[in-house]
Amino acid sequence: MIARTLNHQIPGFAALSIITLAIIGLAMGCNAIPESARMEVATPNSPTEPLERFGLLWEAFDSDSGVIASGQSLSHILSPAGMSAGEIARLTQATNDEYDVRNMRSGKSWWIAYDRDSSATAAHFIYQRNAREYARFSLQEPYAVALESLPADTLIQRTKGTIENSLYVDLDRLGAPTSLALAMANVYAWTVDFSRLQKGDDFDVMYERTYVNGEPMGMPRVIACHFQHRGRALPAFRYDQGEGYDYFDEAGQSLRKAFLKSPVEFSRISSHYNLKRFHPILQKTKAHYGTDYAAPKGTPILAVGDGVVSKSSYTKGNGKYVKIRHNKTYETQYLHMSRRAVSAGESVKQGQVIGYVGSTGLATGPHVCFRFWKNGKQVNHLREEFPPSTPIEKEKMNAFQATVQELSTAISALSVARK
Repeated sequence: MIARTLNHQIPGFAALSIITLAIIGLAMGCNAIPESARMEVATPNSPTEPLERFGLLWEAFDSDSGVIASGQSLSHILSPAGMSAGEIARLTQATNDEYDVRNMRSGKSWWIAYDRDSSATAAHFIYQRNAREYARFSLQEPYAVALESLPADTLIQRTKGTIENSLYVDLDRLGAPTSLALAMANVYAWTVDFSRLQKGDDFDVMYERTYVNGEPMGMPRVIACHFQHRGRALPAFRYDQGEGYDYFDEAGQSLRKAFLKSPVEFSRISSHYNLKRFHPILQKTKAHYGTDYAAPKGTPILAVGDGVVSKSSYTKGNGKYVKIRHNKTYETQYLHMSRRAVSAGESVKQGQVIGYVGSTGLATGPHVCFRFWKNGKQVNHLREEFPPSTPIEKEKMNAFQATVQELSTAISALSVARK
């Protein structure tokens, strides 16, 4: 389920040890699992173990805490702690180059640590800048401030299951973070159309997640995944061959292709490419040269590939739409938007938001009609096969294959996370 040491500096970290299992018994390469995630299993703090917090021996202080209220300044907080207006002015002047106290915001937490050995004198002021970063002010001359971060723990987990409803719902049923669905969709965006998952598809995924003070931070990150879609095995392994992490199949072919499978995430196909489709509004047979993806109004629409916007316009039938030329061979078009996010002549990157789902033009409900041109002819993009991008380089294949073996062994060794 999890392989990682938990840091004892902040209260709440010990609670995570309840869900911590023994370390994977493998000597993983640096490309398999990060060094920071390969540590011993934590044990709860012993009653006599000194407790550190915010870089201080916390048990040596008495403390007060609160949340910055609207309109409240540093003076409002430190004056009741015994600091004079002149002392506060000298503190802010001495620390201004490192941190401007005017940047403190309402709703953020603060602490004052009082030195027990100095007549309860205020010794430190801590301001929680965000979920991980804080500023620790020394309230005794010479005044100073340290900008530091709470310790973070990277936990490695595994979940597996079979699609019964949708990936999002099934992950929740299995006790995994539902945000893992988006992480997996990003890995397979060029390989699997997640609007076409079917009951019986299987997945087995090993992922890592960062925790700060016992709370998850950011998105889960897929390390390895075995996905079975429509009877087809689709393994994915994370690997860095010198240009940052990417995902490859077991033969070293990149999962990143020229075009995404779908312009919207977690939608459904409401109408396929059909040359003899009966038009629901015109009430007559009319060729449908696109694929309709139904999604809630306002859902972001993504460019399926790099290119230049050739049109960002409106017509009575298409509604608000965007058309992109990707190269001499391929063009794509996105119809019925509620709002466009790009202009003609603008360069766009694969995965960039170019507009939002709507029902402008001839549309019965919110969706995006996605059209695909190849050599000037509209084709069914779901039947097109696109070559992968940069595969594993020949001289790095042996190292990659070793990583694949390590990851395959590791994912089998981990217990499955449950609620």
